[in-house]
Amino acid sequence: MNLLFLQNERNLNITMARFELKLPKMGESVAEATITSWLKEVGDTVEMDDTVVEVATDKVDSEVPSEVEGKLIEILFEKDAVVQVGQTIAIIEIEGEGSATSDNTDKKSVETSKDSESIAAVENTIKKGEDTVSSPIDTSGSERFYSPLVKSIADKEGILIEELESVKGTGKEGRVTKSDILTYLENRTSQPSTAKSSIQFDIEKPKKVVETPISMSGEDEIIEMSRMGKLISKHMVDSLQTSAHVQSFIEVDVTNIVNWRNKVKNSFLAREGEKLTFTPIFMQAVAQTIKKHPMINISLSGDKIIKRGNINLGMAAALPDGNLIVPVIKNADELSLVGMTKKINDLAGRSRANKLKPDEIQGGTYTVTNIGSFGSITGTPVINQPQVAILALGAIVKKPAVIETPQGDLIGIRHKMIVSHSYDHRVVNGALGGMFIKTFKDIIEAWDANQDF
Repeated sequence: MNLLFLQNERNLNITMARFELKLPKMGESVAEATITSWLKEVGDTVEMDDTVVEVATDKVDSEVPSEVEGKLIEILFEKDAVVQVGQTIAIIEIEGEGSATSDNTDKKSVETSKDSESIAAVENTIKKGEDTVSSPIDTSGSERFYSPLVKSIADKEGILIEELESVKGTGKEGRVTKSDILTYLENRTSQPSTAKSSIQFDIEKPKKVVETPISMSGEDEIIEMSRMGKLISKHMVDSLQTSAHVQSFIEVDVTNIVNWRNKVKNSFLAREGEKLTFTPIFMQAVAQTIKKHPMINISLSGDKIIKRGNINLGMAAALPDGNLIVPVIKNADELSLVGMTKKINDLAGRSRANKLKPDEIQGGTYTVTNIGSFGSITGTPVINQPQVAILALGAIVKKPAVIETPQGDLIGIRHKMIVSHSYDHRVVNGALGGMFIKTFKDIIEAWDANQDF
């Protein structure tokens, strides 16, 4: 009888074993992700490598698979919740004694749980304390959130809302914390003479975006921006506010490339199993140009220039919903034309299918966008931060042009493309910005139309 009891107890332990499914590392510099969709519900059976949940970062959407077989018994975060990398997002019941985590560290799990409870308790106490503090400063016209405690400190120190807006916040979504405002007060160089001084300094004051009222009729439709659309919008505005954008333009004769591609594209497809487009040819030329002008392959951090050791080309790709994503070709200067073609076709195909991995859209040092695919002859692209330049390839069009020959000048039909180069004038002057596309032009126009691939 005792043996039967022990066996039943052992079976109970097996069925109650728990596996903690954690949010995996999503790539370089990504610390958190948003839950976008649970593909499994509580009570569902989960197989090894089954996708349990879909998440999104400011870089890319991704899937989180299960590392074990079992049954989903608990979901710890609802849809649209923001989760930190390494946090447990769900519990899966598995066969085995005790409990398990994705790191197989029970002790660490218990300690983390206790730490989380302690942190939650402290945060709750702080929140209750903040709620009891008076906050006479009026922030109703601000787009930022300020806690009652922060507003009370600002009021006590004579900081009006205009000055408070200039305080850099390190809290969630840029919120100003108690530590932020106290640090600001310690470094404050100009103290107001009275608690309600009207003298303000506008040097650090951020510009507020004033929304123009829009009238609507009964036929108008309101469409909510997608999550990616909001991220792209913010990224573009931030880039324009960060970099001093300057553009240079140059017209390139691509006749030799057009003729060569038309001649070899069928044999290229037969031998390599890949379609040969103009993009890999141009991307390879960009990589060669960067090697000749390495100071375009940089980033700016404060007053320090970071010269990149690798040439990682971002390739702007259109998604079916109209948004853009920029997969990155790592060490592009090391790829042959065949290798570049296969890499580009692979990234472009998986971009459209939303199958890119997080690290495949990170680490870019220079970006190329092909606006010619939409028929545009030229454009002024916005720099992809923290890079300092971006190249736009216009549409290839036939034009009458002057052809210089030993017998004299002739008029002929040539294939032409306008290339536009946007660069950050803080660190890239006009000479470098212009020489860069002049070198690109020389490489393209020197293409040997009789070469093999």
